[in-house]
Amino acid sequence: MKINVGSKNNIKVSAVKEALDLYQDFKNAAVEGMSIQSAVSEQPKSMEETVRGALHRAKIVFQNCDYSFGIESGLMQVPNTKTGYMDFTVCAIYDGQRFHLGLSPALECPPIVIQRVFADNLDLDGALHQSGITQNQDIGSAEGMIGLLTKGRITRKDYTKQAIMMAMIHLENKEYY
Repeated sequence: MKINVGSKNNIKVSAVKEALDLYQDFKNAAVEGMSIQSAVSEQPKSMEETVRGALHRAKIVFQNCDYSFGIESGLMQVPNTKTGYMDFTVCAIYDGQRFHLGLSPALECPPIVIQRVFADNLDLDGALHQSGITQNQDIGSAEGMIGLLTKGRITRKDYTKQAIMMAMIHLENKEYY
């Protein structure tokens, strides 16, 4: 079985490989990351934009494969939070005809980070670095903001795998979807 991932980000590609190893039918799948443009802003700032990015990533890399995966992280508005926004990840799996979506858990960014995202038009990596929370300018390719804030208890790969497993529910239970 061949799986394409709409990203070369090692965290995303590794998360797909590790998540698929949990499923008998996907255990020995060949997983390949592909470099593409996401068709959304560097830092998606809505649920709609984040989902659109994941769908685009999955659809554009559906080439000579059985399934393609698009993974996009972004912000969504959430009432009653301190900043009004939470960070989350969308996984879109494309089978050539239909999309199967899953979401990760969400976490609220520190207020200074949200301020920098919107005031300075930065992505989360840049906003975390500019605010002095991390020296790693590419934390999204490492443990991610979630890894930093949970002190390694949950990493970006962990939470990306959860989004993938939520989308896999559709493939594992085709009779219901």
